[in-house]
Amino acid sequence: MTNASGTGVGRPGFAWAAPAAVFFALFAILPLLMVFVLAFTNWNGLGSPQFAGLDNWKKLLDDPVMLNSLWLSLLLTVLGVVVQTPISMLLGVWAAGHQRNRAILSAIYFVPLLLSITAVSVLWRAVLDPNFGVPSQAKWLFGDGNLLGVQSGAIGVLVFVSTWQFTPLHTLLYQGAARAIPQVLYQAAQIDGAGTVQQFFHITLPQLRNSIITSVILMVVGGLTTFDTVLILTQGGPGTDTTISAYYMYQKAFKSFDFGTGSAIALLLVLVASVVSLVMVRLSGYDKMRSTMEGV
Repeated sequence: MTNASGTGVGRPGFAWAAPAAVFFALFAILPLLMVFVLAFTNWNGLGSPQFAGLDNWKKLLDDPVMLNSLWLSLLLTVLGVVVQTPISMLLGVWAAGHQRNRAILSAIYFVPLLLSITAVSVLWRAVLDPNFGVPSQAKWLFGDGNLLGVQSGAIGVLVFVSTWQFTPLHTLLYQGAARAIPQVLYQAAQIDGAGTVQQFFHITLPQLRNSIITSVILMVVGGLTTFDTVLILTQGGPGTDTTISAYYMYQKAFKSFDFGTGSAIALLLVLVASVVSLVMVRLSGYDKMRSTMEGV
């Protein structure tokens, strides 16, 4: 590669990546190694951790709450993907167009993305309060109004709140990908007589494949590590009906002061999220497609 003056220009050296690498090592790799060590110890936060071998892992396997929390985490993750993916995809494709007032409507729609998870959870907890919120004024629709008092209602609220806040993020991904699709493909399709629906399924959807993979992986990782929303909206209730793994980790570590078991749960979540993400990439064929493109 040469620059305008004709002199050779090499690739950037490792020094350019050093600050990011150091930051990642200090705030990601090092804490993960510490969690890995603590997962095999007994420690209440005071004194020195005592090596416990596989005791923490054995306790988790025999803990019905832990097994149920894994199921709930997977359920919320799947529901989030199923609900958010079509909504964000359609909105992203629409936002990539040139409709009248599109920019203004898109800016308004992206407002939830600017709010913190805590603020959003507090807002919806107040809105859905059975005594003073919307359900108390529309009992014909919400019954007794206590949506968070039953498992189905609580799970529905968690999925709705997550969708309301995070769909704009995935919409941005699809919007950028949709704008990158060559317009000549649509022009050729119009000449062949293809309608809007046919163009979407035969041009837009295939061209969004990589964005779909990226978006779903982000949803899966985010769903498995959801914590703030559950803490503020349901606190794992009613009973343990919404006690997902991330919240159960918090209960074990910071309420029961069992940091060994809490670290084991955290490590398990990292492993599950990593395995699921790798399997999705593998099954999608994204890695093979990338290798083929790099070889061209």
